[in-house]
Amino acid sequence: MTTPHTVAVLGLGRMGAAIARRLTAQDLDVVGWTRSGRAPGDVRTTDALEEAVAKADLVLLALFDGPACRQVLDDVHASLRADTIVVNTSTVAPAEAAELARRLGASYVHVPVLGSVPAAAAGTLRILAAADREAFDRARPVLEALGTVRRVEDASTAAALKLIANNSLAGAVLALRDSLRQADALGLPRAQVLDILELGQLGGLVARKRPFLAGQAATPTVHFTIGALAKDMALLAAASHTPLRSAAGLADPLADPEADIAVAATVPAAEDTVLEPLRAYIRGHATGDPAHFRDAFLPTAHIEGIRDGAFVSWPLDDYCALFEGRPAPDEPARSRRIDAVDVHGTVATATMTLTHGPDTFTDVFLLARADGGWRIANKVYHRHP
Repeated sequence: MTTPHTVAVLGLGRMGAAIARRLTAQDLDVVGWTRSGRAPGDVRTTDALEEAVAKADLVLLALFDGPACRQVLDDVHASLRADTIVVNTSTVAPAEAAELARRLGASYVHVPVLGSVPAAAAGTLRILAAADREAFDRARPVLEALGTVRRVEDASTAAALKLIANNSLAGAVLALRDSLRQADALGLPRAQVLDILELGQLGGLVARKRPFLAGQAATPTVHFTIGALAKDMALLAAASHTPLRSAAGLADPLADPEADIAVAATVPAAEDTVLEPLRAYIRGHATGDPAHFRDAFLPTAHIEGIRDGAFVSWPLDDYCALFEGRPAPDEPARSRRIDAVDVHGTVATATMTLTHGPDTFTDVFLLARADGGWRIANKVYHRHP
């Protein structure tokens, strides 16, 4: 059984280039190729893709997604030697990974990696490897040059686990964003907030991105882009048939998809105008004046929920008729809180909690931007027992 010595790295983005540099430093004969034609100057490259693949003991894919993997493999399939191992580090959907494994058979090693450019450069990636025993044993020296290897039973499972890992990263980015927004609202000094956050569950992320978060760097070093992470979350949502808050949150229209994920943690809160109809709605409850509800809702809006055990769907006029133009007797003890607002271009969703005496309500709103302003298009509510 021969140990691979000649490696072709297909895909020289940030991760592919870092992998190529690392393997070169481990005395492997590495040649890189990129679809874009934009290659880093410190990596030996070739335009002769088929020739590079034909000479390689191991072909390593570091591409953006499943369609890119399929296209490149279509292009090089005829040039692959019978004994060449194909190692795929790309993040793809579980079904895509399974299809590639079926297509290439025993020569395919699916190895999604946990970690970004610094880990690749240092050889400290966490690698999930799914392959037949012989292919795994041949690829193992190359994989161990990149990091620590954990075997997984099949390509689909390896791909799914990578998406789950990235989902936790997306959640951490959004949690950091929420924490920074709340701290800013409280007027807390950013340096002090970062000191405390480094002590908690977000510590690793904060430590890595601190110069940017603290305002000491205009932009963060790009290791993992917002667009790439959002793409992974879309793959996970499609595979699990489960909507993900992180997928929508990362795709905030204010965030540059080519920016590092740290930028997503600092995107300003939703434009203030989307809050105006929600504030008008709160004023309606606080004063009992239905004019505020007419300011908040589109005329076609409905208010829906379960009342006295039956589903109700009030047109706006019927809803406004419930209010008599004066506050409830216990208004000083009542409270309303906007819990979340997510903006998606010209539509938005929002959630609010209302505590009205012994009753607590969760209101969920669909908002639309029309005629230069935001209005509530529909509301559904749940009355907590």
